[in-house]
Amino acid sequence: MPSLQPLTITPFAADGQPVLTAPAVGALLRPWRADDAPAVRAVYDDEPVRRWHVRSLGSDDEARATLEGWREGWGLGSGASWAVVDAVSDVLLARVAVKVFDPQGVGEIAYWTAPAARGRGVAPTALDVASAWAFGAGFHRLELQHSTDNAPSCRVALKAGYAAEGVRREAVLHADGWHDMHVHARLASAR
Repeated sequence: MPSLQPLTITPFAADGQPVLTAPAVGALLRPWRADDAPAVRAVYDDEPVRRWHVRSLGSDDEARATLEGWREGWGLGSGASWAVVDAVSDVLLARVAVKVFDPQGVGEIAYWTAPAARGRGVAPTALDVASAWAFGAGFHRLELQHSTDNAPSCRVALKAGYAAEGVRREAVLHADGWHDMHVHARLASAR
């Protein structure tokens, strides 16, 4: 039996987090900035985002602290979170993040879409771009999960090539109780 060798995942370069392009939807995936706080706070004021992400941001200062945590993930080598913005106006459209889940090459994907950008293909496109980056950096498998009640998130996952793999029963506590979670995954070999 061959011995398992740890994968070398090298996404977190010392020269900084890259800006990625999503020309199909006219967007850029760029690192977060402190001045994104009001737009992020507004997104978390949206009822569906609050419901599915089980959090709210009560002030711009709280939003800035959240953004700082997202930015710190890069330096710590634990994850990359991007602001998905309009390439011309820099208006916030979405968020996509890749987090190291297992040093053997498994990552976890997270995303949301700003209300005004929904239905334009922004989330599946950004998810696809971030996934390509992650696989290029050495990840073997990327996973995501969403409440079985969150049909729009399921559509995003499937459009971005994340196959449904099963259901984790009562896996996440939301404000209205325990939710079953759909699990989706995409493999580097299926690019």
